[in-house]
Amino acid sequence: MDEDALRRLIDAVQVGAVTTDDALERLRRLPYADIGFARVDHHRALRQGMAEAVYGPGKTPDQCAAIVAELLAADGSAPILLTRADDAQAAAALARNPGGRRTGTTVAWRIAAPRPERVVLATAGTADLPVAEECAATLAAHGLDPIRLTDVGVAGVHRLLASADVVIDADAVVVVAGMEGALASLVGGITPAPVVAVPTSAGYGASFGGVTALLAMLASCAAGIAVVGIDNGFGAACAVLRMLK
Repeated sequence: MDEDALRRLIDAVQVGAVTTDDALERLRRLPYADIGFARVDHHRALRQGMAEAVYGPGKTPDQCAAIVAELLAADGSAPILLTRADDAQAAAALARNPGGRRTGTTVAWRIAAPRPERVVLATAGTADLPVAEECAATLAAHGLDPIRLTDVGVAGVHRLLASADVVIDADAVVVVAGMEGALASLVGGITPAPVVAVPTSAGYGASFGGVTALLAMLASCAAGIAVVGIDNGFGAACAVLRMLK
């Protein structure tokens, strides 16, 4: 249940369209529903503005489908996401819960209406695209259609500078980069917008699976850059959504 749904329920009780007992029955689902193998957090959208997301790895296809079904059964309009889903998990969740939209490893239900904010999603290289796609799918589920700048890494800095005006005019920027992660500092130095940096595990041995990019972004000379965990495109999108709320 999100804030809009709670307001509708309170208004309905006030005008007599819903009885007090019916309202209490609905509210018993807050703050969570125990479905045996999971305690589904129905209160999260009310607290945070975003519903609980279902993280696929480690769950069976049936578990993914059941958690999504429980989230959709509650009153509210917040988008529901299944992330990092494999083919079997996505198929099971969609079969039990029709109407979802799959983008890569992310499946979304209750897609939000379009929003006007300009979010730029910049990727250093093609190898970073899977992480960027997770970010883009999460943003899109919440009504944001990111402007993509792909393959604009610092090895060919002119590629980014050709789109400098796009970065400068953004309301928020997500930078996705592996290797040495330098793109985040460069972008952070030319835009006044909030910048969320996502280190990826792309790179050779000295990249240490994304640790080098992570540390470089954390040590960035460009002040105020926020950094999420390695390969966490979902988390970067959520950070942007919090910033733009």
